Amino acid sequence: MKKKILFAEDEPTLAMVIKESLERKNYDVVQVSDGLQALDSYMIQRFDLIILDVMMPKLNGWNVAQEIRKQNKKIPILFLTAKSENEDLIKGYSVGGNDYLRKPFHLEELLLRVKELIERNKESREESVISVGRFKYSPIRQEIVFNENITKLSYKESMLLQKLINAQEEVLNRKTVLMDLWGDDNFFNARNMDVYISRLRKKLNADSNIQILNIRGFGYKLIMR
Repeated sequence: MKKKILFAEDEPTLAMVIKESLERKNYDVVQVSDGLQALDSYMIQRFDLIILDVMMPKLNGWNVAQEIRKQNKKIPILFLTAKSENEDLIKGYSVGGNDYLRKPFHLEELLLRVKELIERNKESREESVISVGRFKYSPIRQEIVFNENITKLSYKESMLLQKLINAQEEVLNRKTVLMDLWGDDNFFNARNMDVYISRLRKKLNADSNIQILNIRGFGYKLIMR
């Protein structure tokens, strides 16, 4: 299966050259031209690597990386920048970047960095399986496995399950989740989240020792007896 790359670059000629070079190496490339498009694409698709130009319209690469890191700590992020100051290099790493290329650069160097980051991420993915009661949960594949039966999760179902697990049997604050995953805690989004929680309960009901409790006025709590 082709590895999928999200590539955000607003300079058309450079974007075309890099995209074509990556595709010749058999990568599946989704190319966008501003930071908001990059975030939108990330939210609805699964990627193996993200390449971000730092200076983009609407939302710069650093801010895009910060938003992605709130949801995914492991996906590799490679920054491209015309900036040459060491402070910018430090900034890139501090917001969650894994690597950094200063423009202009040789395409061969970019392709080598891409290959290394994807290989490194592949190794970490193979280890990324979490036990949830009698289920095995893969955040990367967005699926749960029970007695060899695989159940796929939607993006939001997977993110909700991750947040419940990370809360470690404490109450998961309803408003915080709404702001993180929906961007607004209005009534309609709250009802939408209730639907996703209900779906998640049904997908986990094969293990009677797992419960997602509704703590009225506060949020949700994952119980694993």
